[in-house]
Amino acid sequence: MGKEYVRAFYKTGAYVGELIERQEENQRALVKIVAVLKHPMQGDLHSPKQTDVPLFHQRKALAQFEKTWVPLSSLKSYLEEPPVYRSSLEQALYSQEEELSKDRSAWAKLCLERLQECRDEYGL
Repeated sequence: MGKEYVRAFYKTGAYVGELIERQEENQRALVKIVAVLKHPMQGDLHSPKQTDVPLFHQRKALAQFEKTWVPLSSLKSYLEEPPVYRSSLEQALYSQEEELSKDRSAWAKLCLERLQECRDEYGL
C-alpha cells in the first residue's frame, strides 16, 4: 500500500503530510510533514493584528519530516504529488510576505520583520 497524503492544519499553518497513524478514540492523527502550503502567522494569536503585546511571536513552519499530532477534523485528503519541501516553504513564505506588503499597518511591518528572521534561519 502506498503513502497516504493529507492536508493538515497545525496552529496557523497548512501542510501536506504523510499520514502515519490515526487515533479515532482520541480524534487525532500523526502526520509527517512533507510540504508547506501556508506559512504560520506571526504575532500573538490571542491578540490578532496587535503589536502592543507582551511577546510578538516568531512562528516558523514545521520542519521537513517533523511529526506532529493534529485533530482529525483538520485533515483533508491530498491526492496530488506533494511539492518539494524547500520550494513549498519558499513559496508559502513569499505568498505571506506578498500579502503583508500590501498592508501598511505596524502589525504587518512587524510580521514582515519576523518573516525575514524566519527566511534567514531557513537559509532562503
